Amino acid sequence: MPPPKVAGFARIRVPHVFVLLTFMVLLAALATYVVPSGRYERVRKTIEGRERTLVVPGTYAPLPKVVTIGGALLGAPEPSAVPARPVSALGFLSAIPRGMVEASDIIFFIFIIGGAFGILQRSGTIMATVRGLMERLGHSASGLTVAVMLALAVGGSMLGMGEEFLPLVPVFLMIAARLGYDRLYGAALVLLGSFVGFAAATTNPFTINVAQGIAELKLNSGLGLRLAFFAIAVPLAILHVLRYGRRLSRDPGSSLVPAEVADVAPDTREDVSFDGRHLTTLAVSIALFGAILWGVQFRGWWMTEMAGGFLLMGIAAAVICRLSVAATSAAFVKGMEDMVVAALVVGFARGVTVALSEGQILDTIVNSAATALGSWPPVVSAWGMLLFQTALNMLVPSGSGQATVTMPVMAPLADVLGLTRQTAVLAFQFGDGLSNLIIPTSGLLMAMLALARVPYTSWLRFVLPLLAQLAILSVVFLMVAVTIGYR
Repeated sequence: MPPPKVAGFARIRVPHVFVLLTFMVLLAALATYVVPSGRYERVRKTIEGRERTLVVPGTYAPLPKVVTIGGALLGAPEPSAVPARPVSALGFLSAIPRGMVEASDIIFFIFIIGGAFGILQRSGTIMATVRGLMERLGHSASGLTVAVMLALAVGGSMLGMGEEFLPLVPVFLMIAARLGYDRLYGAALVLLGSFVGFAAATTNPFTINVAQGIAELKLNSGLGLRLAFFAIAVPLAILHVLRYGRRLSRDPGSSLVPAEVADVAPDTREDVSFDGRHLTTLAVSIALFGAILWGVQFRGWWMTEMAGGFLLMGIAAAVICRLSVAATSAAFVKGMEDMVVAALVVGFARGVTVALSEGQILDTIVNSAATALGSWPPVVSAWGMLLFQTALNMLVPSGSGQATVTMPVMAPLADVLGLTRQTAVLAFQFGDGLSNLIIPTSGLLMAMLALARVPYTSWLRFVLPLLAQLAILSVVFLMVAVTIGYR
């Protein structure tokens, strides 16, 4: 049975991603004139080997907000003299450039991996590997879909992998094309596999471990219920993609992607036979990728170190496959060019958080939610936490960042409400993870869609039915957590 169509989406035309995100930055800036400003006191603590700034529960205080014509246009001349102020017109215009500065590590990481994979593409390793994979699987779409999505889901769930999978999007676009599917199918293999795995976190160091550390829980405790959620959520995602594939097989014209971008542009080069150099390049690349993951988990590496690892991967491919310096340089530049939109989307999305922080309204939103939740019954409060974390993720689309803002407040609130702190962590996990599938402020989501050239509305039509199933599943699991006193 094909996925149900979402009424009305076929007629909605969403503007270019940069226009959409600029409009959201504008809305965030305008909200600073309406929402009262306030702030919690903050303290620096080491959580999972990293120093993080946490809010201090019970310290919220409103801030007087000064609004003047000059300030609304250019901002306060001496910001330190004004406790709080709305975002000025100049502040709105500079929010996106400041967002790019704040997200510069991610942006340049995307450029570097684009260049590295450009070299791998030029060496013929990617095309040869794709061809060998197709021959090995006998063009079995189902087997490939299950294997790929399960592998990516495990990486997202256990290791919190996300940005690392960005280079796989072009690869699986080619694989989807060879299987006779559209680019949405190829993008979904990577997106749903990694994002649903991330939402069904088991030992994710960037969400579960950070949230549990803040809530003063034993790290990776409560694993059983999270494993059960993973065992149901990931198969739901895989079945959703398989159903879409069967729909395309029966009727290629039923693609949810507009006809002008539905097909993957064919590679102009002939298939390359998989030889010893490709095997060596592939083995070295896998080894380096494993070393990158090891560094992230045990050495505290982040974007700059990961980018260095991918750069080494590209250099190794050039040496092994005997590419000339000119060919290597051209391939590196071409790979970066292909990532321009995907990289800049991250900076545009970060502009929303910049605007909210400047207007100092984020703490007000958190405090208001905590106050409202305090008057509800336990089960309803757990669902309310889920709803709040889901909505807040649009404003703070960072798992660890959202945990540092909300968990210091939500953990002690759970004690007052008669909920276990583990339940509060579970509500955070579901709210943060599942909403990543649709929020336009998720830089990674929009970057992958831009790289795959899948319109945002097409993605919504495809993923919303699945998201509804996962949302119901999360509500049921939270009810179970409250009932059993989940610890």
